[in-house]
Amino acid sequence: MDEVRLRSMLFLAEELHFGRAAERLGIAQPHLSRRIQELEREIGTPLFLRTHRRVELTPAGAFFAGRARDVLGALKAAVQQARDIGVGTAGVLRVGFIHSSTYGILPALLAGFRSLRPGISVQLREMTILAQVGALRAGEIDVGILRLLPDVQDLSSEVVLREPFLLALPQGHPLASRRGITLRQLAGEPLIMFPRETSPLFHARITAAFARIGAVPEVVQEATQIHTVLGLVGAGLGIAFVPASAARLPRSGVTLLTLPDGPKEVTVAIAWSPDHPPASLSAFLEAARSGSQTEP
Repeated sequence: MDEVRLRSMLFLAEELHFGRAAERLGIAQPHLSRRIQELEREIGTPLFLRTHRRVELTPAGAFFAGRARDVLGALKAAVQQARDIGVGTAGVLRVGFIHSSTYGILPALLAGFRSLRPGISVQLREMTILAQVGALRAGEIDVGILRLLPDVQDLSSEVVLREPFLLALPQGHPLASRRGITLRQLAGEPLIMFPRETSPLFHARITAAFARIGAVPEVVQEATQIHTVLGLVGAGLGIAFVPASAARLPRSGVTLLTLPDGPKEVTVAIAWSPDHPPASLSAFLEAARSGSQTEP
């Protein structure tokens, strides 16, 4: 039983005439007769009553014709769905993202991708950078929104946003109202730091900045999330360096300043495994590029 026999049976059920059905199928009438006979033998019951004057569906044939239409309709839909998934206009895209992207590039990216690929369902998973790298390698997510680590060479990526660091000071800090602050003036200040284990890139950038002036940061507290760091700064526990996207967050009691000789900028990138890039990658990258243009 296959699509050819099912379609032949349906054409005959519609025409109730072997000659006209064979003509629609583009085959000889005897060939159509053989197909119907083979189908009836496989099912084990007649589907048509044949006389010299007319062809009629049996009750079994009428039932089977209805189900055959359903089967062929489902098959056609499955073929189209598979084709759409293959070309990246349907299916599911599993996306890992870092927390800071939720108040940065992520909202605009998702809105843009939805308009470009409305048939694709996006599954979001908040993950650290290291967790995303592992998940991309294992095929557990399709793309990642992360900050690139210099020692990760086996993933493909495209930078979509560059973020300088800003200096976060308590509003009452003596340097909060000054301009032209240098990093050397901050040596010895109590510092709220991102942990090496969960934020290796931020930690390395800030530590390297102090190393350039021959200083070691005076870390008094560690915090993983940027909004937590800002909260601690606002409470007067110390100063901090945060990426520019932090300017989007509520920051009561905090002054943000640029620091020309501060930590080296960080980037936000879209990453994927070159071994199995998602079919919708080009549209996702297009949405990411557009989303990065909305950044401050």
